[in-house]
Amino acid sequence: MNSLDKPPITTTTVKWRFPTVHPEGRKYVAISVGITLLLTVISNVLFWPMIGLTIWVAAFFRDPIRTTPQGDGLIVAPADGLITMIQRVAIPRELVGELGEAPLTRVSIFMSVFDVHINRTPIAGTIRQVVYISGKFLNADLDKASDENERQHIVVEGRDGRRIGFTQIAGLVARRIVGFVKPGDMVATGQRIGLIRFGSRVDVYLPDDVIPQVTLGQRSVAGETIVGRVGGLPVSGIAQ
Repeated sequence: MNSLDKPPITTTTVKWRFPTVHPEGRKYVAISVGITLLLTVISNVLFWPMIGLTIWVAAFFRDPIRTTPQGDGLIVAPADGLITMIQRVAIPRELVGELGEAPLTRVSIFMSVFDVHINRTPIAGTIRQVVYISGKFLNADLDKASDENERQHIVVEGRDGRRIGFTQIAGLVARRIVGFVKPGDMVATGQRIGLIRFGSRVDVYLPDDVIPQVTLGQRSVAGETIVGRVGGLPVSGIAQ
């Protein structure tokens, strides 16, 4: 074996750790614990159901560490969840000023109440736009949720000038979109930019020179799964 065939040498090891609860969710965990203690005094029958609810609330706001792939021309998933739609659509009017008027490919990621709900930026760069729109709370899996539900549009411009728009969409149960960034902020690929409480969806709009790297029925991991690649080859697959 020559030096070129030798495996890379690392000086550190990676260990699994239990995901922490995001600060945004700690107050809800505290409230759930308080209600659990109160109901336990009233009835022991309610203790275990409330313990289960408290664990679920903590799990909902979990904030695991993610390892973001590095490389030119990569667009990573902004959300955990199921790839439910990949289609060419008209740009939301709120994004036309930043992304242009021509239709783009939209990749929709549906987050169930069991998915991690921390959203992350698909590319590194500067936040160009953050637009919040109040609306309905339809099932986030419906196509019309992109136009009718409560939502927040974000556009980030990369160092190469390419702009990626993505939209946080509240769902049937979700009632609050929480943002962590504002226009002018500098962000790294996979950086946390917000969350949506209790089930929702995120749409990401890919420029014409970006080829989708995911398929319908695939599950994405925010900050890790590559959803698009500049000049990449098309991928195909069938949900099973």
